[in-house]
Amino acid sequence: MENKEKKQSRRKFFFKTATAALGTIGAVGIVTQSCKEPVEEGETVSLLSPDGTLVEVDKANISMAKMPAQVKEARAGIPNKKFVMVIDLARCRNARKCVTNCQKMHDLEPGDEWIKVFLMQDSNDTAPYWFPKPCFHCNQPPCVKVCPVGATYKRTDGLVLVDNERCIGCKFCMTACPYSSRVFQWKDPVHESQADHDYSPETSVPHQVGTVGKCDFCPDMARMGKLPTCVTGCPNGVIFFGDKNEDIVTNGTESFRFSELVYERAGYHFMAELGTEPNVYYLPPVDRLFDYETGFKTLTSEQKEFYEKSIVKKH
Repeated sequence: MENKEKKQSRRKFFFKTATAALGTIGAVGIVTQSCKEPVEEGETVSLLSPDGTLVEVDKANISMAKMPAQVKEARAGIPNKKFVMVIDLARCRNARKCVTNCQKMHDLEPGDEWIKVFLMQDSNDTAPYWFPKPCFHCNQPPCVKVCPVGATYKRTDGLVLVDNERCIGCKFCMTACPYSSRVFQWKDPVHESQADHDYSPETSVPHQVGTVGKCDFCPDMARMGKLPTCVTGCPNGVIFFGDKNEDIVTNGTESFRFSELVYERAGYHFMAELGTEPNVYYLPPVDRLFDYETGFKTLTSEQKEFYEKSIVKKH
């Protein structure tokens, strides 16, 4: 418990003083990573501070830590699995239960959304439609390539996770993600009771102030044979989740062959031209169950104003 408090204290100190001079930042030495050999003095790593300032930190100040068994397991992934998500845009009416269930699951502030719902429009001649957007857990993730401390990593089961015990809040991953799927944790967890929980990158809680969080596909639930809360919470069965190796996806009440579903319904990747190879597939909004106006009925006036002013043009 004492070591955990020290890590949190060092991270908070870095978060508050990240805009200070290089010498001050380099002396903090708050980065925790597993290394086999010590780093020679003079070797530096570039970091992006919370205010966008680019700084250089001496790697000699990086502390050494052993990786707990549960963290090793969380970094390896669930054997023989390849997780995928399929989102049926024809069913979505912006009920936002995927958003609120995710927030509850991960103890997020109301304004922190790891899943966002956008109002999209393909052209001026077509009607808008609702577009839930989680993290895409790319097979070629730019975020992993730019992380200087290995906090963001890709697992064998296809998931891309963030290890908050390693994350230093440099925001390189946020800059590299073309989908804006990451959220900076500006505040402490909503529930202080999180401090008593054993941390694991698979649960993403307790998250740490000054680190980056994102949709994680709820791998802790997958280990128990359960679906992510965004899937089970959706009243219209919009989101399907499953294993590509088994060729099965389900929304909790309906199950399909993954390969048949995406083939017969012309499934596609969002912004496929980027070459990131996402593990999230979209089914086009054909034969919609709801008019898009239905999605405004349960919104607050502030939310209505946001959507009315921010329809995303696909082309």
